[in-house]
Amino acid sequence: MNKVIASADEAVRDVTDGCMIMVGGFGLCGIPSDLIDALVRKGVQNLTTVSNNAGVDEFGLGKLLYTGQIKKHIGSYVGENKLFEQLVLSGKVQLELNPQGTLAERIRAGGAGIPAFFTPTGAGTVVSEGKEIREFDGRPYVMERALKADFALVKAWKADRWGNLIFRKTTRNFNPVMATAARVTIAEVEEIVEPGQLDPDGVHVPSVYVKRIVLCTGQPKRIEKRTVRKRA
Repeated sequence: MNKVIASADEAVRDVTDGCMIMVGGFGLCGIPSDLIDALVRKGVQNLTTVSNNAGVDEFGLGKLLYTGQIKKHIGSYVGENKLFEQLVLSGKVQLELNPQGTLAERIRAGGAGIPAFFTPTGAGTVVSEGKEIREFDGRPYVMERALKADFALVKAWKADRWGNLIFRKTTRNFNPVMATAARVTIAEVEEIVEPGQLDPDGVHVPSVYVKRIVLCTGQPKRIEKRTVRKRA
């Protein structure tokens, strides 16, 4: 069983117009840059993207916004991207904002086969508009639906050829839960090893969730906001 694919372009071969795609990462940390670039080259349109944020101008998901390939975005933070702001305010891109914990739990629920759950987060605010509200122990709770996608694009540190994944430090972020919540999970990884070389206790995503693996090309790891000390 070898899930390694020769290139990112081949890995996204069956992504079509109108697909819902989960994209791992937090800010610019742990994003699958090569797979995003492959979607840009493929030119698929009317995508619904699920990600914590929308990248920055012309980087990360910002590349797909720049080429006009995203129809709707589901996320929890939309700062750092002027183009995204313009597209949303002009009505060219739909935006569904979620509290960050709610977004993570909606994805986790999708992977766990849970259709919906109740949370107190957002009760009594615009977040709860149009949603079922129930009272538990005297407190209002909002019903949130699970999220499942056609594809999940995740970025991992190491993988074996079977598809077991290990993430490094904060790059874990949304990647593991997204890997469980899609019909096809594609992992972009920095290193591929043979089966048996990964410590089973250290595996963050078991191979059963991963359909394809592609070795990343080593793009620079950008910093979202770089701050340096002023010279004395």
